Amino acid sequence: MRQTFIAQLEALNNDVIKMGSILELSTNEMILALDNTDTAISKKIIDRDDEIDLLEQQIEKDCINIIAKQQPLASDLRKITSIMKIITDIERIADHCVDISEYIIRLSKLPKVNPPKNLSDMISAMKKMVIGTIDSFVEGNLEKATKVIQADDEVDTYFEKITEELSETMQKDSNMVPQCICYLMIIKYLERMADHATNIAEWITFIVTGDLVIG
Repeated sequence: MRQTFIAQLEALNNDVIKMGSILELSTNEMILALDNTDTAISKKIIDRDDEIDLLEQQIEKDCINIIAKQQPLASDLRKITSIMKIITDIERIADHCVDISEYIIRLSKLPKVNPPKNLSDMISAMKKMVIGTIDSFVEGNLEKATKVIQADDEVDTYFEKITEELSETMQKDSNMVPQCICYLMIIKYLERMADHATNIAEWITFIVTGDLVIG
């Protein structure tokens, strides 16, 4: 029975890593699409979302089955219940990749404008957080999870700076309002992606240490 449980837990772990890999792909492609206002890539990200959703549902079912049938010990139960939380946040980050892709398509139909000054820095900071959570889960690395949690303030700071810049732009030139609104929504989704990455890092911390500290 124990060997069966270990095999099921390993399969569960691998499925979460697979889900993380798909998320990493969508995140990278979303950044590329935003850089080039690429509607073809944006549509590919939107189409891929079902794959993430189905994988989340399957992992959740597997978690429930393992708990019901195997009656895991405390440390294993901690990991399984944390995985159920982690996959929800992974799915929501993927949803925000879709949300941003939809705004990229909207931007493509508007007169081209320069992106906000700190946008690339905000994207870079958010990407490090998302990749950091995937790596910390794969490695069970508490240090990487901690760095992700600490990095959230940086993304929030960029969000405030860009919001201020876009607000000033709209006040100066009403013709820029549609594009600025698109960018306001994009940075809001980037900020939410960072928040969900923080959530994942906190659940990884719980898996490793047993200390539940949810911000």
